[in-house]
Amino acid sequence: MVMKTARKITRNATRTATDIASNVAGRVMSDMTARVTRQVAGTMMGKMAEKIASARYPESSAELKVEVRKIALMIEEINHEGGPVAKRPVKKGAIAAVVHNPFAGRYVKDVQPFMDLLKPLGFELADRLIKALGGPKKVEGYGKAIIVGVNGESEHAALWHVPGGYGMRELLENSKAIVPSTIKVAPAGTVIDVPIHHRTAAYVRSHFDSVEVRVADAPRPNELVFILAMTCGGRVHERMGGMKLGDISKFDGQR
Repeated sequence: MVMKTARKITRNATRTATDIASNVAGRVMSDMTARVTRQVAGTMMGKMAEKIASARYPESSAELKVEVRKIALMIEEINHEGGPVAKRPVKKGAIAAVVHNPFAGRYVKDVQPFMDLLKPLGFELADRLIKALGGPKKVEGYGKAIIVGVNGESEHAALWHVPGGYGMRELLENSKAIVPSTIKVAPAGTVIDVPIHHRTAAYVRSHFDSVEVRVADAPRPNELVFILAMTCGGRVHERMGGMKLGDISKFDGQR
């Protein structure tokens, strides 16, 4: 009787131990499988991400290129703002190029090579706008602006300082004044005010002005909007005194 009871206890204990071992082994295998699955999935996703990144982003400055999606040109003629009609309407204009941002979505230490690639675009936009306003002798004021899509950074706006500013100054003779500018990181459809002052002498008070620019579908997150603006005169009803066009004498860009 005692031996039967002992054998029964032994069998039960063996089955219990086997069940426990099986459950433990199952959990261990399940955990291992899960880890391996995660590692494989992670590796696959990583490779996919690398492929996408390499396809979208240039690996070196030699692969950079200027991709223009669209160019928008705006011209307005102002006859009056509630006062007497001007003898000569004041023309104001702006031109904007929507360009793919090759640095969007990541930090790139050296972005300056792209600035050199943008120089032809600066000349092209300046030339188009000058012609639309009647030629270089008509243009008196200028300014520039940049809107960076939300996947970019404000430093990307600085890419336009040389191409945009010097593009206008080279085509507009004796443009000594610094080109005023403004920047913004913003979504598509954002309005930006481009600051304006006289291109020869920044202190000519009558030409302190701005031109409002908006491109309805730009910038998209991975885009940049490069803008140039010019005017063919001061404010239509300017009467705040200060330095006049006839007072320009130093030709140092300021007075």
